[in-house]
Amino acid sequence: MSEALSWQRDGARWPHHEHSRFVQASGLRWHVQIVAPPAGGLQTLLLLHGAGASTHSWRGLLPLIAPDWRVIAPDLPGHAFSEALPPYRQSLTGMAQALADLLHALDAEPDAAIGHSAGAALMLRMALDGQIGAGAALIGINAAVFPFEGLPGLLYAPVARLLARSALVSRFAAWRARDLAAVRRLIASTGSMLDDEGVAWYARLLQCPRHLAGVLAMMASWDLEPLQRDLARLQAPLHLLVGERDAAVPPGQADRLAARLSAVIVHRLPRLGHLAHEEAPQHVAEVVRPLLKAPAMSALA
Repeated sequence: MSEALSWQRDGARWPHHEHSRFVQASGLRWHVQIVAPPAGGLQTLLLLHGAGASTHSWRGLLPLIAPDWRVIAPDLPGHAFSEALPPYRQSLTGMAQALADLLHALDAEPDAAIGHSAGAALMLRMALDGQIGAGAALIGINAAVFPFEGLPGLLYAPVARLLARSALVSRFAAWRARDLAAVRRLIASTGSMLDDEGVAWYARLLQCPRHLAGVLAMMASWDLEPLQRDLARLQAPLHLLVGERDAAVPPGQADRLAARLSAVIVHRLPRLGHLAHEEAPQHVAEVVRPLLKAPAMSALA
């Protein structure tokens, strides 16, 4: 049987575990990694991973940007080592509020944020709701901010809710994840190719039924329509890094958003897929660093 994640057993090997701590906030016990340079007094950068991932997904990028920032990277609720929200708080708005509560507990107000995939939607929800300060630099990596269209859009949430109710689904998927070849195929289906270490970290997460249940619960409550409507209020630059081989979030979505909103600036990442920041952290860091140093502007009208 697949085992639940245990910090006592798995924590010592977790990427950047030396920066990990557990924080009580918003009724949850969170796993958070905080990198604070010895000099102190630097600005704060919030990193939000995507659905199904964890802090491990920043393992390559974090050291390349940490020297210039105080970095805060949590496991999202229900993911990896963070506790799950109750069902009535698992919406995009509810999760954004929980993250805001976490930042309050840490006495932190981000000067910049980077969100990957669903993490980018959370980042934008927080910015629009005033939970990330006006003037913060906003960067999305393969941002998942559009609802599914057509039949997939009609079926997505109901199917996710159905799957989330069944413990057998999570247990079967966790058992299946013991096959590393199957995990590698799953990652390849996103358009990304990870090394053996990257595949192994996702395999460990996917072998945990509790993590999988948290991912399904998040998907079941995800409603991006209100976010789409509210994005018209966004004024400050939103930089979207787009992997041209992304097979999970169609790259054309960023162009559609840029056509609607003058605040959106698209940056192409040739030959990279959905997990671009894990495939090529050095290249992504080279794109991100100048954006983080851009002059701050008012984020909302």
